[in-house]
Amino acid sequence: MENNSDSVLEMYLYETNTLLEQLDNIMLSAEQADTLSEDDVNEIFRIMHTLKGSAAMMEFEPLMTIAHRIEDLFYLIREKTMEIVPEQDRPQLFDLLFKSIDYFRSEVSKIENGEPLSNNIDNFLNTINMFIDKINGEAAEAQAQTQEQAQPAQAAPAAENSHADADHRYSLRVFLDEGCGMENLRAFMAVSDVKDQCMQEFTYEPENLENDPSLSESIAENGFVMHFSSDNDRKQAIQVVSGLGFVKNFQEIDEEPVAQPAAPAEPASEPAKAAEPAKHEAAPAPKKKAEPAAESTKTETSNAQNQAHHQIKQSLISVNLSKLDQLMAVVGEIVITEAMVTASPDLKGIDAAKLDNFNKSARQLRKLTDELQDISMSLRMVPVSGTFQKMRRIVRDMGQKLGRRAKLTIIGEDTEIDKTIVDAISDPIMHIVRNSMDHGIEPDEQTRIAAGKNPEGEIILSAQNTGSEVIIRIEDDGAGVDSDAVLRKAIKQGIANPDTDYSQREILNFLMMPGFSTNTEVTEFSGRGVGMDVVKKNIESVGGIVLMSSEFGKGTCTTLKIPLTTAIMDGMEVSVGDSIFTIPLQNIRQSFNASEAEIIHDAMQGEMISKMDNFYPVVRLHELYGLQPKASKTDDGIFVWVETSENSYCLFVDELLGEQQVVIKPLPTYLNSFGIKEAGIVGCTILGDGNISLILDVASLLTSNTGFAGY
Repeated sequence: MENNSDSVLEMYLYETNTLLEQLDNIMLSAEQADTLSEDDVNEIFRIMHTLKGSAAMMEFEPLMTIAHRIEDLFYLIREKTMEIVPEQDRPQLFDLLFKSIDYFRSEVSKIENGEPLSNNIDNFLNTINMFIDKINGEAAEAQAQTQEQAQPAQAAPAAENSHADADHRYSLRVFLDEGCGMENLRAFMAVSDVKDQCMQEFTYEPENLENDPSLSESIAENGFVMHFSSDNDRKQAIQVVSGLGFVKNFQEIDEEPVAQPAAPAEPASEPAKAAEPAKHEAAPAPKKKAEPAAESTKTETSNAQNQAHHQIKQSLISVNLSKLDQLMAVVGEIVITEAMVTASPDLKGIDAAKLDNFNKSARQLRKLTDELQDISMSLRMVPVSGTFQKMRRIVRDMGQKLGRRAKLTIIGEDTEIDKTIVDAISDPIMHIVRNSMDHGIEPDEQTRIAAGKNPEGEIILSAQNTGSEVIIRIEDDGAGVDSDAVLRKAIKQGIANPDTDYSQREILNFLMMPGFSTNTEVTEFSGRGVGMDVVKKNIESVGGIVLMSSEFGKGTCTTLKIPLTTAIMDGMEVSVGDSIFTIPLQNIRQSFNASEAEIIHDAMQGEMISKMDNFYPVVRLHELYGLQPKASKTDDGIFVWVETSENSYCLFVDELLGEQQVVIKPLPTYLNSFGIKEAGIVGCTILGDGNISLILDVASLLTSNTGFAGY
């Protein structure tokens, strides 16, 4: 039972977070348009109805109450259209919805962390109720004026429809839950739902449900009544009202028709026949009625759409991420085992002609394992749209608080990345977008106009799949980075040498140092030096790199290069002595041969080599790890030029063995006590011949602990 409860809770959290993201996107677009379309209103009503039902199922009373009131608000708007909300009140409506989203997210976060929900919702509830009363009062006042003008014409029909007549003598009295509130509107909701389902016209009383709040008291005490022309129509109505959460019970009443329809109908002292509160049971199928051709076509189309939608929903399934992790682990083992079988040393020396059938089977096995690997990887791939869309809210909120106009342009949001990586890059992208709003976009529109820019700033968030990696760029057209100011701050903090000439790229890298900030004051958004260092750490933790570029006065661009998945990667196998190492292919810029004469020795006994008018450090792997190389002379080995977000250097190895796709395996945890993480090794992989290859961490290899060779 406990596992089942956990599964239900996980599904609730997933569904709620998904709905809140949809709601956020709807409201951001609506705020820009300064109105809600009819589709938006219907979608918000549906979302709130779902949130209410889900919260009620999970017994989260505060969440259910807030969702219920927002649902009431949008039911009112849905029936009256957005005209019920005057233009001057729409910003208040949008703020109310954004506050609702924030409330739900904060409470959902508490649920995820096992914390108790907050029961102090009175103030927020009063705010919602006051807004409902405000727009409802204005609408009622306008309706009252219209009714006063049309009162004489409506008096006769009102009297005629106040009770059952000869054509509508099958009645249904509906009672609402005690204390549900806004009984007149809830009765009107029930009537509207019945109208959508019933084939024939029917009457109901009291009238004017949607515009007369004074009816709530009598409806709460006596319910409301609907009159139908047939028992089948009434049974259809019973199916509808029995599914409404605020309906307590109902009674079927067969009324005697009035003898003289022309005379004013007098109230009956009591129903001629009253049944006990009806049980919720399935109604018989209604008789088939003739319909116009257009109506028939419309109904068939609607049924076809509903069936198609049902099929789409049935084709999706939720799978726990841990199961996908297990699947990837098994697939990785299959890939390794397949390579070990096809490259087995036992096959050496056997006549190729005798291995013809084996080679055919091996090729087919390789094809199938490649397909299995691609499919299993695709199961974990999700679009970055969810992460990108969240940034709209950040730009909106910061723009309001900082008093800056800016828009977010999203490109390539359908690009897919491994689910684990998507989760890891969410915070880095948020920090960069916040930096663009706080440091990039100019606070004064006049400054932008004087610089020939649009008064409204723009942040462009784009994603591109290159096949082996995803490139995410966050660009802004703001003030850019003042390199001189950054360098002065870096020297002041002691992280830069005043006697050294730094390139712009090296200066921009200071921005990613822990504790570094160009702001002189600590604000809600910046000044503490926490942000870009988190970006660098999180991106590198998933095997990516961060690159920054900026033009003063024009803007800044931050580029994230991220692998598609952390489980399988493309690497270059190199040998040093009897050992084999794997260098991530995305970090390799070039490989080349060089002579001893091209090596430059500095005063600290370090080595440098010149490439493309720049000097780069040389790291000899055999010296770093205390290995006996086969290429003892520089001329006999080969250099591999590698780079990360902040370093670029050359590795000296014996030879290149070739490119290979490898399955990343974590190292045993007990090796941490030997400083394995500081030695520039991030993991290992098993090669086709059964040998183990260590995967190099290019980002930390240059500053790794050279004393590791002594262990």
